[in-house]
Amino acid sequence: MKILVLASQKGGAGKTTLAAHLAIEAERGGAGPVVLIDTDPQGSLSAWWNSREADTPALASAKLNELPAKLDALASAGFNLAVIDTPPAITAAIRDVVKLADLVLIPTRPSPHDLRAVGSTVDIAQDAGKPFAFAVTQAKPTARLTVHAVAALSAHGPVAPAIVHDRVDYAASMVDGRTVQEADPKSRSAQEIKELCAFVQARLNEKTINRKKETI
Repeated sequence: MKILVLASQKGGAGKTTLAAHLAIEAERGGAGPVVLIDTDPQGSLSAWWNSREADTPALASAKLNELPAKLDALASAGFNLAVIDTPPAITAAIRDVVKLADLVLIPTRPSPHDLRAVGSTVDIAQDAGKPFAFAVTQAKPTARLTVHAVAALSAHGPVAPAIVHDRVDYAASMVDGRTVQEADPKSRSAQEIKELCAFVQARLNEKTINRKKETI
């Protein structure tokens, strides 16, 4: 089972939205079964899942100290991907979650405050020896700042080529437990998520290939 952790020091960067959307896209793309794990005390991801009509992806509850054993159990149960949403505060507990990741995805808005804040999350991933990548979120379609943000982030690590733009359909679709792919699969937002999920899957598969090489 591959483990994707979404982490960011800045609140409002879109971790929960991306966690839900990437889990749905992975299921739709045949990478499932997928299980969501909500470690944010606010419980936004759990609230979204509880309002869904569909049974997939699954949602598993686990206290942070129980997470390693829970992940082992979920892998034994046949899940192929776990998507873990984390709280915004950088704490020792978040470090423990990152240590379990196959990939850490860092959602980042193209704003000076967000760009200055990514260092803490990058440090955690690097200290744990875990691969990470940035996903630019809530971008304005014609903003030059987005180009500058991608360039700045590229100096620190890989950046997903799919930019998640600031569109109302992301929030609107999640009101009733859905995602943009389910509400309007032909929308530009749905295409963005499809492209971002393809990038994430490629990074996860790359990690798996490298791990196999290390054991040969």
